[in-house]
Amino acid sequence: MKINKNYLELEDSYLFSTIAKKVNQFVKENPDKDLIRLGIGDVTLPLAPVVVEAIKNAADEMGKKETFKGYGPEQGYAFLREAIQKYYSRKNVNLEADEIFISDGAKSDLGNILDIFGYENTVLVPDPVYPVYVDTNVMAGRKIIFADANEENGFLPLPDENVKCDIIYICSPNNPTGAVYTKDGLKKWVDYALKNDAVILFDAAYECFIKSEELPNSIYEIEGAKKCAIEFCSFSKTAGFTGTRCGYTVVPKELVKEDVSLHKFWLRRQTTKFNGVPYIVQKGAEAIFSEKGQEQIKENIAYYSENAKIIAETMDKKGIWYTGGKHSPYIWLKCPNNMSSWEFFDYLLNNIAVVGTPGAGFGKNGEGYFRLTSFGNREKTIEAMERFSKLF
Repeated sequence: MKINKNYLELEDSYLFSTIAKKVNQFVKENPDKDLIRLGIGDVTLPLAPVVVEAIKNAADEMGKKETFKGYGPEQGYAFLREAIQKYYSRKNVNLEADEIFISDGAKSDLGNILDIFGYENTVLVPDPVYPVYVDTNVMAGRKIIFADANEENGFLPLPDENVKCDIIYICSPNNPTGAVYTKDGLKKWVDYALKNDAVILFDAAYECFIKSEELPNSIYEIEGAKKCAIEFCSFSKTAGFTGTRCGYTVVPKELVKEDVSLHKFWLRRQTTKFNGVPYIVQKGAEAIFSEKGQEQIKENIAYYSENAKIIAETMDKKGIWYTGGKHSPYIWLKCPNNMSSWEFFDYLLNNIAVVGTPGAGFGKNGEGYFRLTSFGNREKTIEAMERFSKLF
């Protein structure tokens, strides 16, 4: 018996585990301090009422013989796939319903999709980056190279024609930086992928925060993307499904590599390794796309966007460089006074009892930067920024 020794190449401690350890120690030593958490990107507002009602109704259906559901289709029920299809059509993106696969969240599929690709592929990820992109490929033993995201390019790297890769990760709006690609920027990546026979894995988990029609919500708004891109999205940030777990992946039928349909490969993978998302959860997700559902989730998104604005305005007043905030729930700021990411983390924690996320945890280019999230309580966000303002 042999273990997968690629796991030995992973960092011993996940970024957020280290943060939790430091915070727990602080709370233990300072039980009277009012701690404000602007770190982990979990939502705080409850599910929309229309979603809760749909879940309740679905639960009632499961309690009756006439409407009980057993195993559902592994790729998702037609009612939800068609609702997502219509959502895309409103963005002038035409998809076939069976190109949409329902999952238990984007994080799962971003790792699982690697099953359909050979281990010899070279993977390109931006630095800084969401750790899951890197860790899932380390687990598989793939070669990983990095696209240099930095302050000079607004943390939106463009392809280098001298670099050859096979799988490309793009997240827009980006986690952790909050930066958003323009259509021209994404077009450059699509052109590069087509020229180099590469596949783009496009993470659109935060697309609901984009407020400008000039900025793309989906990579399929770019001509040629269906021939080279797979898109992942989640209801976690769109509708507060972080604890409910539901998302989807789009694999176009036009996406063919080595004369093989990747759509067919993904369907085969899912029908073999996945038994689908619960009917109750999918009915809740369907309610998001109703007229009332869209109204209610937009209220939640507006709430978080206002929090982001409050944080961004504080950075503006203090003359601190940052990206994100306007079209993203994240503010990515440059640590003041040349502090390192972890020095700044400790400084905020110990002086004003505010928790953020050190940029160094997202890659070497994250050193010297820091992520704050808008997914908190409004009053707590305001209080945190008042404390911040007095500190600098």
